[in-house]
Amino acid sequence: MFNQPSTRRNFLKAAATASAATAIRPVAALGQAASLPNIVYLHSHDSGRYLRPYGHNVPTPNLMRIASRGILFRKMHCAAPSCSASRSALLTGQSPHAAGMNGLAHLGWKLHDYKQHILHTLREQKGYYTVLAGLQHIAVDPKVIGFDEILPGTHRLAADVADHTVEFLNKAPKQPFFLDCGFFETHRDYPAPTDNADYILPPSPLPDNPSTRIDMAGFHQSARDMDKAVGRILDALEANGLRENTLIISTTDHGIAFPTMKANLGDAGIGVSFMMSGPGEFSKAGVCDALLSHIDVFPTICDYLGMSKPAWLAGKSFLPVVRGEKEEVNDAIFAEVTYHAAYEPKRCVRTARYKYQRRYDGRTTYVLPNCDDGAAKSYWLREGWQKQQLLHSEELYDLVFDPAERNDLARDPAHTETLQHMRKQMDEWMRATNDPLLHGPVPLPPGGRSAPVNGISPKEMPTSKGQFS
Repeated sequence: MFNQPSTRRNFLKAAATASAATAIRPVAALGQAASLPNIVYLHSHDSGRYLRPYGHNVPTPNLMRIASRGILFRKMHCAAPSCSASRSALLTGQSPHAAGMNGLAHLGWKLHDYKQHILHTLREQKGYYTVLAGLQHIAVDPKVIGFDEILPGTHRLAADVADHTVEFLNKAPKQPFFLDCGFFETHRDYPAPTDNADYILPPSPLPDNPSTRIDMAGFHQSARDMDKAVGRILDALEANGLRENTLIISTTDHGIAFPTMKANLGDAGIGVSFMMSGPGEFSKAGVCDALLSHIDVFPTICDYLGMSKPAWLAGKSFLPVVRGEKEEVNDAIFAEVTYHAAYEPKRCVRTARYKYQRRYDGRTTYVLPNCDDGAAKSYWLREGWQKQQLLHSEELYDLVFDPAERNDLARDPAHTETLQHMRKQMDEWMRATNDPLLHGPVPLPPGGRSAPVNGISPKEMPTSKGQFS
């Protein structure tokens, strides 16, 4: 789990020893529902890994409180750098296209079966009381998901979500509960920053100038607002005596809403923050460097609670890694975009060393409506971003020597064997998951909408059905 081999071996040995004493036994063996931990699933919008626990100077001390009492996963990835698709993959344990979420829920997409949401397995197998607070982003009407309770409040901003969440925790039920708590932050538009932008570093894909600095300062402020809400929820758990028997899962959906990040398959788009803190294996601070995907979360919770795994799960439990029994559970992970604001079909496979990406629309320029509007985007547009011929149908990157994914090796004869191997991995995965791209362009669902691919802004969304325009 740690980078240095000797440290890793020592950690694995210590973790294996500790696991025998501290691992949560299956509930069936305990025979008492009271022994089940509560689960609080905290998810932010568009945060990537630009948070304090990942070394960035972004003001999130309460996320650090979670990291300091649990496992920080440094190589967790979403299954899609798009809001609804990412959350659907985590909550159903399968690729977004297999779950049915090929685009954004408010633009017409939905799960094939909302009974595949983890809340139903938790309730049916272990009797969890299931609660939604704030943002969910997988259904236009949250009632179709099946929660036992949806907390009041029409706003999704963190302060409002925290108000109602704290109220719930102050009168929490005796039975174990699953609390899905979603914040709109750090989605655009950002609030006015309180930090001096002169001392803010923009994200690495972008040049350092006044436009990008003020944009990143707004992200800092949004992260600060989100983190304050996290702190209030942690305080309420502690004040009500719930913290010690609550598993906290903290993550985000995908990369930050800056050019070439959100809605893109580079690690800046699919790399996400992810922490777990709670009783048993997640009770002590540690760092995990295993290659993981959000689809691995559902099967991990099944193992953690001693539940049988539903047949549709495609992910792998990473509990053996946390327990020190294995260093990896995945040889490769996969991610995808079909629709975001506009149609942009692409897939990728990532291993520890390489990233292979394949595009299906024949474009050589970016689909600009899939980048949220903001000061950084406006700066690039002024400099001619829309004219940059940057993209290929296939791309291959060596993540050891090129972690920023700038040097495409797909046409380098020295990497032909690697390219062919990763093509095969991609093809096998697409067939195994019945990827709709195997059958041609993916149509919108009835009543669905998408922005024109040759447009500039996601705000150009038509009010009636339209696609591939």
